[in-house]
Amino acid sequence: MAEAEKKPYDPSFRESEDRLEAYADFVAIVRQLRRDCPWDREQTHESVKHLLIEEAYEVVSAIEENDWEELKRELGDLLLHVVFHSVMAEQAGRFTLKDVIETETEKLIRRHPHVFGDVQVGSVQEVLSNWEQIKLREKAAARKEQVSALEGVPRHLPGLLRAYRIQEKAAGVGFDFPEREQAWQKVEEELQEFHQLTQTGAAPEKLEDELGDVLFALVNYARLLGLNPENALQRTNNKFIRRFRHIEARLAEQGRTPAEADLDEMDRYWEEAKSLDRHEADS
Repeated sequence: MAEAEKKPYDPSFRESEDRLEAYADFVAIVRQLRRDCPWDREQTHESVKHLLIEEAYEVVSAIEENDWEELKRELGDLLLHVVFHSVMAEQAGRFTLKDVIETETEKLIRRHPHVFGDVQVGSVQEVLSNWEQIKLREKAAARKEQVSALEGVPRHLPGLLRAYRIQEKAAGVGFDFPEREQAWQKVEEELQEFHQLTQTGAAPEKLEDELGDVLFALVNYARLLGLNPENALQRTNNKFIRRFRHIEARLAEQGRTPAEADLDEMDRYWEEAKSLDRHEADS
């Protein structure tokens, strides 16, 4: 890939003065909270890191529910954490919010040579592949040593999403099934191995290893179909919750709970919930 000449960004995308003022006021409020609020003053990067993850998930929930008012609020909460961590770093003399923005701006320009340079791309996949290659070169130059193509996948990601990102990165450097059907054959192979092992009385640790292989192979096949397995499983989780709550509601009409009903009765209400889902999908 040829080195790209930097092109200026289009100034028409700049924020208007009133929005820049709102942003400046927001940052000033966070700085004042760090000075005047006892709780805010006590916090560290470590003490609020879990809240950052929580806010990110709440943003995702708002998106999934198409709740734009809630998304507006949750994006604000997420922005608060970005600014809050930056202000804490500034107070410790590590870096400033300006440094954060400038670093990200420079990175976006470097990693989009097809927008800000003269590189030609023919597909979205090529854009992603270029991004990963540029990222690897940057890290190798910074460390003055070769770095793994799998770097940058957070170990705290949910398992399915982490598998998906690991496979994406490996595919970005050419380590991938040439044909989608080969990935499905791998799923069938792993399923058979797992099922056979369950008949042998194997130790739980070994069964867990094999089950992990099944899930990893299935994630790979989903990726090649253009599906995100984390999103797919969350959809099914939500569908199960919705249908199970229908069972609970129908039994509650009779003054009973699921623990007081038999499986056949609960199955009938489950099928009823499925019919309602189909009717809603068709309407």
